[in-house]
Amino acid sequence: MVAIVDKCGRTECNLIPILHELQRSFGYISDEAMETVAAELGITVSQVHGTATFYTLLYTRPQGKNIIKICDSPPCHLQGSKAIQAAITKALGIEPGETTLDGNFTFEVVSCMGLCGVAPAIMVNDDVYGNLTAEAIPEILDKYAACSCCCGEGC
Repeated sequence: MVAIVDKCGRTECNLIPILHELQRSFGYISDEAMETVAAELGITVSQVHGTATFYTLLYTRPQGKNIIKICDSPPCHLQGSKAIQAAITKALGIEPGETTLDGNFTFEVVSCMGLCGVAPAIMVNDDVYGNLTAEAIPEILDKYAACSCCCGEGC
């Protein structure tokens, strides 16, 4: 972790790049990492924690291999995002904000992904699925479940 701080630079203005690099390296930003960064930058742990928890693309808990984001902006909501959300919850057995026990999926609700033209929409990792129906969800999720043994390569 100290090497990451050294690489990014030991100034408070580099806090966000440091947090991004920690997440890239470890998958999330642990309490231990926040304590180390605070000590190395000479700032409080609460400053690091506040920054890490403010940004929705920074994670302070381990995340699944596949991140599912469902949009619940007004256009998606009006086009049926709640039915899509319910289908994902049913298929995975988790609620938004949770990760499956096998660590394969994390499910999140976001306010807007800029995909209003294809509402309702989800993203799985960087893959966009729009104009969805609840019936399409199992097939989409099966594609990623099948990838759990191959580290996401070739999926």
